[in-house]
Amino acid sequence: MLYPRTPDDLRQRRLIVAGITTALLLIAVVTYAVLVHRGHTPSPPRPETQSAGSVEPTPVEEAIGATQLPTLRATSDPESFARQVAEALFAWDTATLIGRGDHIEQLIRLGDPTGESTVGLLSDLGNYLPTPDAWAELTKYATRQWLSLDTVSVPTKWAEAEAQAGDALLPGTTAYTIHGTRHRAGVWAGEPVSSEHSVAFTVFIVCGPSYPTCRLLRLSELDNPLN
Repeated sequence: MLYPRTPDDLRQRRLIVAGITTALLLIAVVTYAVLVHRGHTPSPPRPETQSAGSVEPTPVEEAIGATQLPTLRATSDPESFARQVAEALFAWDTATLIGRGDHIEQLIRLGDPTGESTVGLLSDLGNYLPTPDAWAELTKYATRQWLSLDTVSVPTKWAEAEAQAGDALLPGTTAYTIHGTRHRAGVWAGEPVSSEHSVAFTVFIVCGPSYPTCRLLRLSELDNPLN
């Protein structure tokens, strides 16, 4: 049975509806505020890092990062070229990503463009660098090597050798005998180890007027230089 609605009933209903609407609006406002606050909450501060200039890589990081050899500088100066070849010949590091073949390729690029001495130079380089098996073994100990130069000079017997060769030598062919100290360092049983050994050898090169920049021809047997 339905009863007629009085003015008081209508007023009470309006108040209830208004209350519900206000409550819903308040909930919406609070929810929005929470979401906005979460979206703008700053991330935890990251640990401060030092500038690139003040951070030095560890030897291991340097070794892993090395992927190619530096380009050897082209020069027309015979002695400067001989020094560069000598240092490159002995500078290697088995802890890097640079392999034995990369060192051979680097020096072959300096060879005579005609290719006449390439086969002999390849053989010479093979006698200076560790064999592939030895290289693999040295890698286990992170072995690296470099050369300290003591003297670089034209051998006294070069003029005699040049005279005997006659026209067989290209103009600008010369030789430099190197005396120096070979250094090796690595890790053995977790401890750093190193050694030094005196070396001597002769670098045979050709420069101008045959070529605008010096080229590598051959190498003497290690420790059996032309004096």
